[in-house]
Amino acid sequence: MTAHAPSPRTAEEQHRLDEALRDLFQHRIRFNEVLGLQIESVSPASVRARFEMRPELVGHYLYGRLHGGVISATLDAMGGLAVTAGIGAKHPHETAEQIMHRFAKVGTIDLRIDFLRPGIGQCFYASAVVTRLGGRVGSTQMRLENDSGTLIATGSAAYMIS
Repeated sequence: MTAHAPSPRTAEEQHRLDEALRDLFQHRIRFNEVLGLQIESVSPASVRARFEMRPELVGHYLYGRLHGGVISATLDAMGGLAVTAGIGAKHPHETAEQIMHRFAKVGTIDLRIDFLRPGIGQCFYASAVVTRLGGRVGSTQMRLENDSGTLIATGSAAYMIS
């Protein structure tokens, strides 16, 4: 008798997972909603979000620069999204609900942000990729650019995943 491996996630179930991740990172994590994050891609190869500059996000009132805490929080959120999307890819036989249950165990262990240039722009784009996804820890690299493509900050992070 041969054991059958579970079938991979269907396109419909993958769409459900993608939408659940968008909803989680745009609305259910309320601080991301305060930041105004709009998730553009939940691809395991690279997640991407954008947000508009608003007066509430200014850190230097004389120059209207983006607050460093906004930069850090955005890159941390993108790293967490990348790890969660990576978990989904690592477990292609699990449903969206099962992957979302795994998200409950994800937490930031270490976060490093390098501020490269002042956060000036009308809108910003944040992206992240997974560099390693082990059994207990996932690592990511993140980037924040402004609307003219200028690299504002980079980051690296480690996340507990189990």
